[in-house]
Amino acid sequence: MSPELIGILGVLALLLLFLVKVPVSIALIIVGTAGFSLVRSLDTGLVQLGSTPFGTASSYSLSVIPLFIFMGMVLSYSGFGQDLFRAVDSWIGHVRGGMALTTIGTSAIFSSISGSVNATTAAMARITLPEMSRYKYSPTLSTACVAAGGTLGILIPPSVILILYGILTMEPIGQLLVAGIIPGILQMLLFMIVIFLWVKKNPDAGPPSVKSSWKEKFQSLSKVWPFVLLFILTIGGIYLGIFTPTEAGAMGAFGALILAVLTRRLNWKKFVHALSETTRLSAMIFLILIGADIFSQFLSISRIPAEVTMFVNELSWSPMMIMAAILIVYFVLGLFLEGIAILVLTLPVIHPLVTQLGFDGVWFGVIMVMVMNIGLITPPLGISIYIISGVMKDIPIERIFKGVTPMLAAMIAAVVLFTAFPELITFLPDYMRGGN
Repeated sequence: MSPELIGILGVLALLLLFLVKVPVSIALIIVGTAGFSLVRSLDTGLVQLGSTPFGTASSYSLSVIPLFIFMGMVLSYSGFGQDLFRAVDSWIGHVRGGMALTTIGTSAIFSSISGSVNATTAAMARITLPEMSRYKYSPTLSTACVAAGGTLGILIPPSVILILYGILTMEPIGQLLVAGIIPGILQMLLFMIVIFLWVKKNPDAGPPSVKSSWKEKFQSLSKVWPFVLLFILTIGGIYLGIFTPTEAGAMGAFGALILAVLTRRLNWKKFVHALSETTRLSAMIFLILIGADIFSQFLSISRIPAEVTMFVNELSWSPMMIMAAILIVYFVLGLFLEGIAILVLTLPVIHPLVTQLGFDGVWFGVIMVMVMNIGLITPPLGISIYIISGVMKDIPIERIFKGVTPMLAAMIAAVVLFTAFPELITFLPDYMRGGN
């Protein structure tokens, strides 16, 4: 068989393994090693299998992953999320739909520490859904807000997905993290506009909560400062060029630990849980990256990336038409595969093509994440919806999927906006490049 045919069969085999729920890392290692062995030789394939894990896992840039994960886990297990929700609610909860708006705002702030969709969604579901149920919010509105707010965890820095994108493509991680700030804020505002229109059409869906006094409002700000401090310390430090991403992660993790200890929110049991969860997630991501490295080497020698690039160059399509087709493919993949699987499957082929077409690699990373976000609240995968369903077992999952439809419209509008005006994404990274 030709290398190209082996490459195509390898991609199909990988998709099949993903669909039958074989762990992403194992599927990548199996297909990558087998494909490399078929194109070259069994001995060469086994040499790659033996040398790649050390070469990948020893990379300095990967140390940023466990540091940011640990920072988020410490704050999550310390109960800061609940205080954050109460603080935001004291300011806007008294307006109609205020608690739904609070959920979106809290999710955005929590995302600035968590960096994970699953962690943000699970935390917000546990914290906000019981409160909204107590104030007789429409279950459709409340679950839609949690689902939409959770997607901000993959966009607002420190986003684990954007970090992985940077590692896989060699794009600057610091610029990628900063690039997610403006899209994250505008996406949050679009969600809030949807809620405003929702409760205007159906006032009973989001009744107001108790109005707080100005004294209570300003007192509540004392609950928010840990998040603001850590965000400024980490992302601000990266933006100003004070820290590298790894150094910022170390400062954030250490700062979160000190804050949790000083406020007496972190006992030994919670610390062990945070450390255990950090270790588990980091090991999973490292194993995926090892598999991705083996698989990308296999694709490279199969000449699939080069053939795809040649095929696209022969088309008479404009670069924007090609980009539109790529984003549609990512949307379809997001309906069936989770984000990390999509990254490792497509980036070895797509990223070189995108940069050759003249698109900014940092811009593409953010817009690609925004498109994949849609799949998080869309059937049949809809991971965020299943997380919420596990918390609110009395609400049919079909009703939750139906409820997020207005939020999907807002997400699609955001993708169109940032595709038409890429400067909204590249503004801050461009400033970093000029400033450094």
